[in-house]
Amino acid sequence: MIIQRVVLNSRPGKNGNPVAENFRMEEVSLPDNIKEGQVQVRTLYLSVDPYMRCKMNEDTGTDYLAPWQLSQVVDGGGIGIIEESKHTNLARGDFVTSFYWPWQTKAILDGNGLEKVDPQLVDGHLSYFLGAIGMPGLTSLIGVQEKGHISAGSNQTMVVSGAAGACGSLAGQIGHLLGCSRVVGICGTHEKCLFLTSELGFDAAVNYKKGNVAEQLRESCPAGVDVYFDNVGGDISDTVISQMNRNSHIILCGQISQYNKDVPYPPPLPPAVEAIQKERNITRERFTVLNYKDKFQPGLLQLSQWYKEGKLKLFW
Repeated sequence: MIIQRVVLNSRPGKNGNPVAENFRMEEVSLPDNIKEGQVQVRTLYLSVDPYMRCKMNEDTGTDYLAPWQLSQVVDGGGIGIIEESKHTNLARGDFVTSFYWPWQTKAILDGNGLEKVDPQLVDGHLSYFLGAIGMPGLTSLIGVQEKGHISAGSNQTMVVSGAAGACGSLAGQIGHLLGCSRVVGICGTHEKCLFLTSELGFDAAVNYKKGNVAEQLRESCPAGVDVYFDNVGGDISDTVISQMNRNSHIILCGQISQYNKDVPYPPPLPPAVEAIQKERNITRERFTVLNYKDKFQPGLLQLSQWYKEGKLKLFW
């Protein structure tokens, strides 16, 4: 059987921007027979995520991400349907997902590395298992639960950078659901700001490409910032940290503004900002959702429940 797949053709370099030429589409032959414990799957959905930029480097800069190899198939979050099975717990027609799904039209995979998914949890929208009811949703939920230290009734203000993205749009809604009295998003267009406030329930939104960000943030957070869900790093995060209250908390989800730079993860703060962090006892801990696998199942059920109740709004 001839299938198509995407392989890593070249590396952009640690300080380079990814381009289409870094990837290559090719045709390869898939074996006609599968072995015991294996399944043959047809790919339905693939997820493209910011962390993949790190996997394009020879050294990912982290201990939990392995680099993609040149001329080898790339992988990530994916969903497919089983066409043939020799695994005792998986049958033809089952929908399955994996964090290491190869970017190819069909594949033969070890069934033990797959998770069966129930379409009823997402009203048949299977792609949601790669988004709000999948890794981005779990990252947002568990990150806020474990690192946000939100206490209902405490009048806390939460700020989310990259607020119109996969994790940010969910994190802000979850902040409200868990008890934050005010949630403010930061994004890059007027349309995104309007979407956050009119559709997703954010109390205010700051357009970092227009006007003075520090002034906009001060107006939006008159009582200061208690919880910061950080997706971007860089100048925006430095501005937020400067307005955080004593004993507040940074949820270090991502540093997307730094991914095309040769810097460690998480990037060190500028000395003046680091001094503010230490003086105000602001926690800033690296957060990796894969360290909380025991919370995945209850987390997915909670996200699904909120979605079905209309409390968690999805747009992708």
